[in-house]
Amino acid sequence: MAVRLASSRPSLISIVNRISDFAFYSSTSAWWSSPEDLTAGSKRREKKSTDRFSAVIDAVHDRKLPPELRGRRDFVRSETDIINVVEQRIWHSMEEGQFENLPGKGKPLNLLTNPHADPAEDTLYRILNKNGFAPEWVELNKDIRSKAKEWRISLKKAWTMKLEDDQSGWEEQSNLLKTQLKQINNMASLQLQIRILL
Repeated sequence: MAVRLASSRPSLISIVNRISDFAFYSSTSAWWSSPEDLTAGSKRREKKSTDRFSAVIDAVHDRKLPPELRGRRDFVRSETDIINVVEQRIWHSMEEGQFENLPGKGKPLNLLTNPHADPAEDTLYRILNKNGFAPEWVELNKDIRSKAKEWRISLKKAWTMKLEDDQSGWEEQSNLLKTQLKQINNMASLQLQIRILL
């Protein structure tokens, strides 16, 4: 059983905002009123209209709440109160056995499909995977990671060479490492372009 906490009606919200503004201005109108307007009758009318607007605002807020909380003024309605109502409904449903005969009960979950992917893409990737292939961006990612790993190993070897005072070997290896790093960066930018196009 679904609980509808709040409906998104921009017209209703704008009406409430307008009513709130009117109630505010009508309650603070004494500073701009003339002395003739401040009679006892006008004050009563002003209070009556403010009370009516407050009642309308409360009614609008009540519509957003679950039926168990509507019209109750004896406690502060908060998110915790709403969560408690939801938990109570779930508990009653469990006691009534509404969760006993669900479809797929006792069967393993199907984790082969990706619920966040487009079904056509998901099917395509599954077919590629069954035949031993992968999308181009996955293969390129594997190549980038393996080349970066090889590059780090080469860098460690070249650095130990420099520490052993082999300056000529270090300069040669350093230039080679710079060109390899540029190639890896170019592959990474290519992968990014492929992902953007997909």
